[in-house]
Amino acid sequence: MSDSFALARARRALEEAGLPMDLPLERASSVTNEVWLSDRYVVRVNRQANQRLRREASIGPLLPAEVGYPAIEAYGGQLGADWLIVHRVPGRPLSRCWPGMTRDERRRAVSQMATMLRRLHQFDCPEDVIDVEAPQLLGTHTFRAVDPLLAALDKAVGLDNVDAKLIDSVRQVVLATCSTIEPFNQETFVHGDLTFENVLWDGHVVTAMLDFEFSRAAPADVDLDVFLRFCAFPYLHVAEDYEAETRAIDYAEVPFWMAEEYPELFSYPQEFDRLRLYSIAYDMRELLAFPPSGPMQSLSPHHPLRRMERTLDGLSHLDRLAGNIEADPMALDPGEPIIKGFDTPVPSAPLLAY
Repeated sequence: MSDSFALARARRALEEAGLPMDLPLERASSVTNEVWLSDRYVVRVNRQANQRLRREASIGPLLPAEVGYPAIEAYGGQLGADWLIVHRVPGRPLSRCWPGMTRDERRRAVSQMATMLRRLHQFDCPEDVIDVEAPQLLGTHTFRAVDPLLAALDKAVGLDNVDAKLIDSVRQVVLATCSTIEPFNQETFVHGDLTFENVLWDGHVVTAMLDFEFSRAAPADVDLDVFLRFCAFPYLHVAEDYEAETRAIDYAEVPFWMAEEYPELFSYPQEFDRLRLYSIAYDMRELLAFPPSGPMQSLSPHHPLRRMERTLDGLSHLDRLAGNIEADPMALDPGEPIIKGFDTPVPSAPLLAY
């Protein structure tokens, strides 16, 4: 993507917002949007035709003050190039700071993040919030929450290089455990994309939780799906310029810290089955978006089809957190031998209940 075109879009947003177009802007790393920083503002431009930033512009001012969401300056643009300008909050993405933080600093950051998350989950979702295509293919307006997931499984059977037997096995797991997440239509407000990319750290404290594009009403533990996925594979969820220094071994204790600080989030009955359903629903959405380009054995181990295969085989990152320490041979740092990934010191007690 050309920085010159992206910069022009950011300056047009400033102009439409009535702000000086010639503000010095620095390009910031981002996974989903074009992001530019001035000394006072953050300019985000969404290049997808979904107007996710429109939702955030309407939700942001309603969020609890404790989450630190920045004041909104302006929203505008058009389909395929809508923008949101907010006031800049002190701090840098926690994921970028993480490699250089001490263990005590990391522990403190997770504690503060848990406090923010608990407060967010106590916030009632506004009734008129605009619907969003969530990362997990689960519905709040369908007879069963898994109906969109079952429809996606039907589509997946027709894709090239997809084994119908594997999809049928996934379907059996979904049907056998779908009751564990009901009732899914809840007023709890979830972040929807809970990674350390969306949390700011100023060197001493967590200053803000950002990027509420996928926020919505859902059971609170839906936020664990992306959070635990991020902890297992952090290098897949950060900007490319620091992917190489982002290591899974540095996040091994984080789920256990979060459980200590926010135990009720991990206390749903049959939590493992619930999270496995969320995980399958996430992977199915990605599978339809990125169909396999070749046979299973030729795909990246992180391709959604391979992830679902490990889930069925009891070898996922969730199985490991449930006490199977031999699980998920792919939850490793790129280029490191398998044995090193399992030398990570983590508590021996299972985190997730079957």
